[in-house]
Amino acid sequence: MRLLRIVFLVAFVAIGGKAAALAAGQGHLAAIAREQQLRTVVLPAQRGAILDRDGVAFAVAQDAKTVYATPYMLSDPLTAAKRLAATLHIKWRGVYRAIYDRKSGFAYVARQASPALADKAVALGLPGVADYAEEKRVYPLGTAAAQVVGYAGTDGRGLAGIEYSDNAALAGTAGHQVIVQDPEGQALQVMQSVQPKPGLDVRLTLDNAIQLMADHVLATTVRQFHAKGGTAIVENPRTGEIYAISNVPLVNANHFGASPAQQGNKAIIYSYEPGSTFKMVTIAGALSDDIVTPSSSFLLPPALQVGDRVIHDAETRGTERMNVAQILAKSSNIGAVTIGEKLGKQRLLDWIGRFGFGRLTGIDFPGEVQGYVLPGDKWWSSTIGNVPMGQGISVTPIQMVAAYGAIANGGVMMTPYLTAQVGKHVMPHKAGRRIVSATVAAELRQMLSDVVADGTGTLAQIPGYVVAGKTGTAQKALPNGGGYSKTNYVASFIGMVPARDPQLVVAVVVDQPHPYWGGTVAAPAFAQIAGYALQRLEIAP
Repeated sequence: MRLLRIVFLVAFVAIGGKAAALAAGQGHLAAIAREQQLRTVVLPAQRGAILDRDGVAFAVAQDAKTVYATPYMLSDPLTAAKRLAATLHIKWRGVYRAIYDRKSGFAYVARQASPALADKAVALGLPGVADYAEEKRVYPLGTAAAQVVGYAGTDGRGLAGIEYSDNAALAGTAGHQVIVQDPEGQALQVMQSVQPKPGLDVRLTLDNAIQLMADHVLATTVRQFHAKGGTAIVENPRTGEIYAISNVPLVNANHFGASPAQQGNKAIIYSYEPGSTFKMVTIAGALSDDIVTPSSSFLLPPALQVGDRVIHDAETRGTERMNVAQILAKSSNIGAVTIGEKLGKQRLLDWIGRFGFGRLTGIDFPGEVQGYVLPGDKWWSSTIGNVPMGQGISVTPIQMVAAYGAIANGGVMMTPYLTAQVGKHVMPHKAGRRIVSATVAAELRQMLSDVVADGTGTLAQIPGYVVAGKTGTAQKALPNGGGYSKTNYVASFIGMVPARDPQLVVAVVVDQPHPYWGGTVAAPAFAQIAGYALQRLEIAP
């Protein structure tokens, strides 16, 4: 009897201790129970579309579903992986690597799958396999403006281009649901639901038809002249609206991450020495400061010594008298340097700054670079022989478009921009700033018309229209200050049309073409792009 009482006493003490322990740990056990029964599911917001100026989609959201699994609930991961892979039309080894860890509580089986295939995968009835709604970013126009539009990652966050810069507006606000689930992870009841707020559409200034034509012409030009790449820009100089920005090599936005070397928008990040297209700036400064007039003439020798450098023209000639208009039309290096010397270092630097070189244009796009202007205290004796003709200074294509846009717009420079509207909010135009007088701008347009009529830019002519513009052929600088390449050049043409009342400025910049003359390579591309844009926008001759 005493032994029996001891056994019962020990048993009651053990049971009482366990009860006390359970009571003390009730909160912890309850938390574990809630984790097993309750699950919070994020409801992604529909990402806004990116549209061209007429509402044609560059980027849209497409319905998709993500299939996931709870690996510790799968008794045979290998068989499960093969069944899921066969249903989802993916490779089973990747699925197996995701779900083989029996200690894991979550694993992705397939992200952004077809909703129909995802439903079939869930219908297999595998424990812990479920799905949730998601979106897949799709770019219907493929390569069109890909480096401008950019792309969004699998998680729906913008990673480049407009997708990145306007991500806050495009993304919207995600919602969520708290659901009760059974031991196999299947939803039984929705306890709480907060609906997502969709993102806003972003409408760009780009015109999809002009963009596609610019892409086609530029890609053909790069291929024809065995070039490394190129950039083309079409702008409305009156407002600063960008109708097209083309970058070659082209990139398919649906596979953007596969081409990291070509992801950048060269129009704003490509820094180059502009060559003869920069002579317009030198002459604009000299005209504005009353140092020359279009008819001022100079006796130009066949060679000009400036510091430790000897300047030559592109074509061999004897001593010749040229006026300012002829210097620009024939693209005389010696003439441009002669005018630059009369202008002087400080005034030339002032005009370079006034035209916006060495600083950002303010375009609404991420990653813009400002180029490089050598400070006056670092000029060599030969620098005044380089900069007036566009060497020894670094610019971007968008800076050159803005500068020529000022001449096209009666001397007033507008800030270039790409975003026209976000949701219902129409983006206001920024006020322009005057660079030169309307008289000087008109004189420059007339001289630039001579360049196309009978100068170096005759291949830029467009039937029925008067074109004003300038060719550029610039040697590329060698790395580490090693001088200039003898074989690699940047060929360019920047023009405006119609010349008397310009409504378009078009720039074509081609990197390392062969042959390399701007009038041979870039001018014909300008004529094709500008000619199509004139028709597309119904701009009369």
